[in-house]
Amino acid sequence: MPKHLTAAQVDHYRDRGYIAPLDLLTASETAEARAKLEAYEARSGGPLGGAQRAGGHLLWPWIDELMRHETLLDAVEDLIGPDILCWNSIFWIKEANSPSYVGWHQDLEYWGLDNDELVSAWIALSPASEAAGAMSVLPGSHRELLSHDETYHADNMLTRGQELKIDVSQREVASMALEPGQMSMHNVRLAHGSGPNTTDDRRIGISLQYMPTRTKQLLVDWDFATLVRGTDDYGNFELTPRPQSDFDPVAVEFHQRAGVALRELLYQGAERPPERAPTL
Repeated sequence: MPKHLTAAQVDHYRDRGYIAPLDLLTASETAEARAKLEAYEARSGGPLGGAQRAGGHLLWPWIDELMRHETLLDAVEDLIGPDILCWNSIFWIKEANSPSYVGWHQDLEYWGLDNDELVSAWIALSPASEAAGAMSVLPGSHRELLSHDETYHADNMLTRGQELKIDVSQREVASMALEPGQMSMHNVRLAHGSGPNTTDDRRIGISLQYMPTRTKQLLVDWDFATLVRGTDDYGNFELTPRPQSDFDPVAVEFHQRAGVALRELLYQGAERPPERAPTL
């Protein structure tokens, strides 16, 4: 029996590649998380950017705790089993009335990981309506390997401005709009993308990428992950330290090393040199 998801939800994920929406955080928990993010932004003089968008679980304990949320891990376990690594955490923030978008893409094309059981959980800290640029997916596309163009478009939030070569208008598209505190889950081979935020509020989300501990990295010699449940009998990734406070020096040093490694991985074979911090 599943720990958290229903059997029907597990079947839907296997067949369609995603589940949404799922309730995760209470209204007060969501507001507290957003307040912590925006308090840091206010102190640092502007919206979160650069290398801090990735690997925030190494910089702030509240993200580390969110990554280990029991309900979230129960749902992940229902899909990939009890021994779980979290590969990374990424903020996806579209400012109010921003042209920023995420091109249609499949994550596994660029990550170098050797299995397609990986689960990406996307948690909304503000309204992620269709008008705000909610994620949409191509149901069932996790069974396909699709080709990409690399556009390097300035408004595309992906590292290389990736865009699928297919005509998405000819495919079934499903929206994964979320209320604050809700999450979606999708297979990392599932094609997905999102449009601009046309509302007067920020669209704030954080994604967490979970994988079985048997996963291997094929493109680079060193990679890192966080053991969040069960045991790691494989040792394919260096396990990350857990921050004891905001900007814990040990975790910050690891975050800096991890950022260099992530940049090396995501720009392997790129036609252009990297001009910005990696954002997957």
